[in-house]
Amino acid sequence: MKYSQWKLSPAHPEARAALEGAGIPPLLAAVLAARGVQNPDEARRLLTPGCEPLLDPLRLRDMDRAVARIRKAIASREQIAIYGDYDVDGITATVLLSQALTWMGARAITYIPGRLAEGYGLNRDAILSLAEQGVTLLVTVDCGITAIEETDFARSRGVDVIITDHHECQDRIPDAVAVVDPRRPDCPYPFKGLAGVGVALKLAMAVAGPGRAGSVFRTHRDLAALGTVADVMPMTGENRVIVSLGLRDLNPPRRLGISRLLQRANLNERSLNSISLGFTLAPRINAAGRMGEAAVAEELLLTRDPRRADELAERLCRLNAERQEIEVQICSQCVAQLDAHPQESPLVLVGAGWHQGVVGIVASRLAERYGCPAFMICLENGMGRGSARSWGGANLFELLKSCAPLLDSYGGHAMAAGFTVREENIPALTQALRQGMAAFPASAPVLQVDCEVKPQDLTAEAVESLDLLAPWGAGNPRPVFLMSGAPITSMSRVGQGRHLKLRLDCRGTPMEAIWFSAGDTDFAPAPGSRVDLTFTPQINDFRGRHAVQLQVTDLRQAPTRAAMERAIYDRFARGEALTPEEARFLRPSRRDFAVLWRWLERQSSVASPVEGDLRRINRAVSRRTRRKETAVRTLLCLDVLEERGLILLNRRVDRLQITLRSWEQKVDLEASEIMIRLREMMDET
Repeated sequence: MKYSQWKLSPAHPEARAALEGAGIPPLLAAVLAARGVQNPDEARRLLTPGCEPLLDPLRLRDMDRAVARIRKAIASREQIAIYGDYDVDGITATVLLSQALTWMGARAITYIPGRLAEGYGLNRDAILSLAEQGVTLLVTVDCGITAIEETDFARSRGVDVIITDHHECQDRIPDAVAVVDPRRPDCPYPFKGLAGVGVALKLAMAVAGPGRAGSVFRTHRDLAALGTVADVMPMTGENRVIVSLGLRDLNPPRRLGISRLLQRANLNERSLNSISLGFTLAPRINAAGRMGEAAVAEELLLTRDPRRADELAERLCRLNAERQEIEVQICSQCVAQLDAHPQESPLVLVGAGWHQGVVGIVASRLAERYGCPAFMICLENGMGRGSARSWGGANLFELLKSCAPLLDSYGGHAMAAGFTVREENIPALTQALRQGMAAFPASAPVLQVDCEVKPQDLTAEAVESLDLLAPWGAGNPRPVFLMSGAPITSMSRVGQGRHLKLRLDCRGTPMEAIWFSAGDTDFAPAPGSRVDLTFTPQINDFRGRHAVQLQVTDLRQAPTRAAMERAIYDRFARGEALTPEEARFLRPSRRDFAVLWRWLERQSSVASPVEGDLRRINRAVSRRTRRKETAVRTLLCLDVLEERGLILLNRRVDRLQITLRSWEQKVDLEASEIMIRLREMMDET
């Protein structure tokens, strides 16, 4: 198992029935009900995100001040610099805002710092260079919220600064003309999940004003969708609107550069969705920034020259392949080091010569592999530049904040962060991080499962109906289903052994499944094994065949029938609710009681106990009922007899001791609290 626990969502049958009654397909209705959607109106709003209005950008704190200063700069023909970040979010935000302001008449240039030479965020050399070019207004996108000293320095050089960002704020914010960040503690904006490009879009719409804001949105929503998905922002609220409508302009792409990049990546024949956007297109654009060539990606998004677009797309694909090779090398080094010298949580690895643009991805791989946060520190000339990725609910921003005295700088958010630290402070930082982890108790990864399904539920039409829930992402993941006890009829390794292809016999229905990056499991699956699996269904179009395929998220050996039955009994004994089917299975019949009682009477006299294990007792009862009784139902019979005072039941580790009590009056077993609870769970009166 990849996950320590599978958590099945409550079914909410009444909500599901209401949704189905409104015409929503059954499988989709089951997912919606499992996710807390209670009525058809709520479902319709969720399933048609493009119809929801966007929030007024002026509700963002300081947006009015930012708009006033930019409009003044446009009217006065001042030179404006858009200062971005080198990841996909920052690059798309830079292109979006520079294009939008230029369309409004601004004199705008762009600046994206080199990741390897300059690092993240504002820096003095860049500010000096821009000031020498006549820049009097600098607008940051996707960065700047921690640039307190740099903002003061810019003002001393005659450059006003407007900061737009979406990262977590420290105790102080820069003394800028305006600081627009939905995560500011004093910002009343109701949706906090905007990406950097989302904030840039809001700024462009606010500067354009109500009459032209719609045009700005329609022109640039493709960039906003790309940056939002790439930065793994929550796919809820406004982000669903932005991405849903932006995807329309990416199918097919309106921008020449994106179209040519899709061709180079062999993706031009497929419809782009949020998954393919995040896992195929975004990494190629992100590779430019990671490898220190963000300008390549920026130019690709801007160019209208077909030949140049081809050249840039080819360059991005080569950079991505190079990034992948470096990632494998660094990751192998780290795994070997950790296997030889295990660490407690969090992992802190230090290396000289590591590629700064790649260590963040390696940190993600290590966090997932070892199940704890990972901090990667690249050393150069006595200074360490670090990237961190979270796991198990640890808030990296708060963790770094608690270590602030040991750091030269830090920033980011709960799941990903960056920092700089002097080499001599690294041992103390490591100790402080491990002490700080006490605030975030270790939690094993839990897989949230929407509902259990039967093979007949997974028709092509039903699976296609799930697309109405898209776009997928954080806060709105692809549906995950559970299927129990499916025998494997055949299996093979594919993709150079990294993936596992399975053929299953799902209650007589053959189904195909693929488990990407399967790795090792707790048991060795083989043909004939019965497995429980969690999966996301998808439509596989191959050689004209349109069929449902299960994309496995996790897999485990199916428990035996006896183990499943015992699990039902144990849950009932703990006071947990059962499904009506489970309660019906567990409830003994009058004949079950009668046969068991007669057998006990023959085996014993009053005060002379019967001893034996449950299996022996159950076999004896089964022979007399002439049917295969379940051990747990026999055990429940004994529980009822004990509750009603007919026996004394002494439970030992693997044996039972049963003593019959003298009782002259007739006893109503149906009046037992146990039997009443079972009837209530069966919805019987």
